[in-house]
Amino acid sequence: MAEQGHSPLQQFEIQKVIDVKIGGADVSFTNSSVLMVIAVVAIIAFLSLSVRRRALVPGRWQSLAELSYEFVGNMIRDNVGKEGLKYFPLIFTLFMFVLFGNLLGLVPYSFTYTSHIAVTAALALMVITVVTAIGIAMHGFHFFSFFVPKGVPAVMLPLMVPIEIISYLSRPVSLAIRLFANMMAGHTMMKVFAGFVITLGAATFGVGAIAPLAMNVALTGFELLVAFLQAYVFTVLTCLYLNDAIHLH
Repeated sequence: MAEQGHSPLQQFEIQKVIDVKIGGADVSFTNSSVLMVIAVVAIIAFLSLSVRRRALVPGRWQSLAELSYEFVGNMIRDNVGKEGLKYFPLIFTLFMFVLFGNLLGLVPYSFTYTSHIAVTAALALMVITVVTAIGIAMHGFHFFSFFVPKGVPAVMLPLMVPIEIISYLSRPVSLAIRLFANMMAGHTMMKVFAGFVITLGAATFGVGAIAPLAMNVALTGFELLVAFLQAYVFTVLTCLYLNDAIHLH
């Protein structure tokens, strides 16, 4: 969470760390960029150091790394099939990037880049673009038969095809909004109750701070669960979209 302020939404403000302008365009390195770099470094360090020894009987960190690999691998097998395993690097990278972004945002005075619609929208657009490109590469123009529901009378097609196209194009919108809204709402609630701890505690010699403090502890535990859940939901939906592109159903 960002620095203390009067508004719970102040923690989501983008702040420039290094001011950079290229050809009149502002491409400054921000607090969001810093946390993304930290997330990437943390992911690489976690995976590299965890499997460095390659012990036959894995320790805790190696078990976590192997569990992460197996979790994503099973997700792909269950939702896409064996044909989807070739895209494991993409799905795994996406899962870890979202998960670490969610978890790092729970560190005091840090920044949650997954709480910004610009970040989640960019990820969602990347997903739908890659998935569509895979579908077209595999099926050619036959991919567009995905927008023609089977068994629908020809007279209904002028109505159903636009609906299917709109539904398909709305996928990145729902994907982006779901992640950003959940992360933003959770952190806002934590900030609100943290403010109650200070104000009520000061007014009641600490007694009034007990209830909001307990609530904030509970919210922190809940946000840990949400961090994993939202990374899973974002990734499993990507798998489902990939399944549609591969199997056209």
